[in-house]
Amino acid sequence: DMAARGLAIGTASHGIGTARAFQVSEVAGAFAGLAMGLNALVTAILLPLLWRWVF
Repeated sequence: DMAARGLAIGTASHGIGTARAFQVSEVAGAFAGLAMGLNALVTAILLPLLWRWVF
């Protein structure tokens, strides 16, 4: 499934992987971009909270 491939690529490999996903399929590229953005938001929000909790 191209949506699942795009989510995996966007989460794991960021910009270069997202660009490659667009070469494979527009759907995969769109989901890769979405996953990359959501991964950045979750990391920016959760990492400071976890840092305070651990230390």
